[in-house]
Amino acid sequence: MILQRLKEFLDSRKIKYMVIQHSPAYTSLEIAAMAKIPGKEIAKTVIVTADGRKAMVVVPASHMVDFISLRTFMNVEQVELAGEQQFKDLFPDCEVGAMPPFGNLFNLEVIVADSLAEDEMIAFNAGTHKELIRMSFRDFAELAKPKITKCSFPKRQAISREAWDIP
Repeated sequence: MILQRLKEFLDSRKIKYMVIQHSPAYTSLEIAAMAKIPGKEIAKTVIVTADGRKAMVVVPASHMVDFISLRTFMNVEQVELAGEQQFKDLFPDCEVGAMPPFGNLFNLEVIVADSLAEDEMIAFNAGTHKELIRMSFRDFAELAKPKITKCSFPKRQAISREAWDIP
């Protein structure tokens, strides 16, 4: 499965990491609470479609994707959340919704929220809803080669419906 592939990938590059096992959980905030890791350090992987192409956007569990900022950063006309049926075949070894944020392993561009880069550590699903990998953000960035930008906002931030409308 993907966990073994990830471990081999990290081991071959002599990366220090920790695998954390937990009972099944399906939301990143639920995982953060069980693993006792701040939600801002748990990365959730979101797949978007930008002008017809798929991309991986990685944001803290405690945040939501800012589609307006993302559209501007990617210089595209349209960017939207991809449905599970649209991307599940891209990750054949992963449980749906538990993709690790290494788009380079799946031939996808990776865009990471700048707020994740503020912390020393990052944790993310390891391809299942029962395992996390925790490692330094610096090592993650060196391996995944993400583009880092402001592309998320805290979930608690109230926004009006009009803020989601794209002209």
